[in-house]
Amino acid sequence: MVRYIIKRILILIPVIIGISIILFTVSKLMPGDPVRQMLPTTLRADQYEAAYDALYRKLGLDKSLPEQYVRWIYNIVVEGDLGYSSIFKRPVTECIGVPLTNTIILNACVNVAYLLIALPLGIKMAVKRGTVFDNGWQVFSLAAYSIPSFFLALSLIFIFSINLGWFPMGGMPNEALLNDTELAFAWLRHLVLPVITLTIISLAGAIRYIRNAMIDALSQDYIRTARSKGLNEKVVIYSHAFRNALIPISTIIVGVVFSLLAGSAITEQVFSYHGIGRLLITAVTARDTMLVISLNLLFAVVNVVAVLAADIVYGLVDPRIKLK
Repeated sequence: MVRYIIKRILILIPVIIGISIILFTVSKLMPGDPVRQMLPTTLRADQYEAAYDALYRKLGLDKSLPEQYVRWIYNIVVEGDLGYSSIFKRPVTECIGVPLTNTIILNACVNVAYLLIALPLGIKMAVKRGTVFDNGWQVFSLAAYSIPSFFLALSLIFIFSINLGWFPMGGMPNEALLNDTELAFAWLRHLVLPVITLTIISLAGAIRYIRNAMIDALSQDYIRTARSKGLNEKVVIYSHAFRNALIPISTIIVGVVFSLLAGSAITEQVFSYHGIGRLLITAVTARDTMLVISLNLLFAVVNVVAVLAADIVYGLVDPRIKLK
């Protein structure tokens, strides 16, 4: 197993290098001058030119493109330096710390709700195939899959925030004005609507995928054999069918879990949630080159790790796969 993981990591290293080259190239093709964005506009003409030249050399922009790329990679890998944000006027690592934490908190709640709902619901849909229960949830999944996330988010705000007044319309809790208990309660109230939005969007395709995997497993010969032996139906479903259906299901579960770590730009923007997705929109709008390229590199690494995790989980749940 260890050899297999090492092999997969070695295969993915060129992928990350290729992605980094593409991101670096795209950043150089973006319009605008990052140096001028970082300089204050209050400087006199002579001071401005001197400051521009000094900052230009400090950022290494006077070097050739290959030298700039090597320096950028060295700063990231060795020094942990992702560059300097032109809109926040501070290092990128300081800019993404709080939003990344907020996104992880949001997505941890979404993942828990997603797993607690999707797995039992998909299994029950397969067991009750063709019934009103199954057909009703299939209609729900099609509707949820078709609804844009921003429309769903705005609908929840209209119903539960504006009309009923149960939850805030968006924003973040004010930590300076609240004690620990009040802050925890405020976090829960602010998280409810974004969590519901992302959970519904995630469930749309997942429950159908789990249902189809379970239907395929329940139609196998070994299930008929188990039933003919008089085994309890729950034992047949969960100990035999679900264990084999878990092989394809594990891939989509791992994919959803890791994809949510990248944040949901649209949902976070609608709810004014200070997460990594909303930060990316702000950076793109302001043409903050280093912040945009750093966030996209983070998303790329998360996706690569998700592929590695899916391969490992697939190998663990499927005993037929020989990991050499």
